[in-house]
Amino acid sequence: MIRFLRAGTEYLSLYLPVVLMGVLALGTYWLVRSTPQLLASVPASLPRHEPDYFMRKFSVKTFDAAGRLKSEVMGTDARHYPDTDTLEIDLVRIRSINEESRLTMASAKRALTNGDASEVQLFGDALVVREPVTDKDGSLQPRSEFRGEFLHTYMTSGRIKSHLPVELVRGRDRVTADTMDFDDHERVLQLKGRVKGTLMPGLAQ
Repeated sequence: MIRFLRAGTEYLSLYLPVVLMGVLALGTYWLVRSTPQLLASVPASLPRHEPDYFMRKFSVKTFDAAGRLKSEVMGTDARHYPDTDTLEIDLVRIRSINEESRLTMASAKRALTNGDASEVQLFGDALVVREPVTDKDGSLQPRSEFRGEFLHTYMTSGRIKSHLPVELVRGRDRVTADTMDFDDHERVLQLKGRVKGTLMPGLAQ
């Protein structure tokens, strides 16, 4: 009996390290195989459309490389959304000066602008006013007003468009339409839907 126990102890001491190493190898293999699946099962968090900072009763100005004023944005409240880099503004007022020194002003109940306020969407009592200016060729561009419940304006290029009814007053002329796309750079005005207008003759010299 003692001889049998001694032989069993010898076999156990001989093969126990091998068994332990096998168990350890199997455990390591399971961890390596399972860990990627666990990581892959965790969904990546999507950026939320939530403001990261607020402003109240503010005025923000931007300048060009020469220090000349390019734009000024004012409002009662503003919220910045980092996922789209846009600024939502309540009771907005905007002044913008392009390379030809033409002043454009805009106002609305609410606005959505990009980072440098060069592209602005105006909602509710939207108004865009472009003050008169003399072109490089010497021709006078009269004062223009655009009104509507929605206006999408590009402040530097002078393009203004809307998929909702608008009213355009240019000098002594007045036009209304269901939709509008105005490109000041190309001097092209597209009006669609029910278009009505009053065009006044030029003043005598």
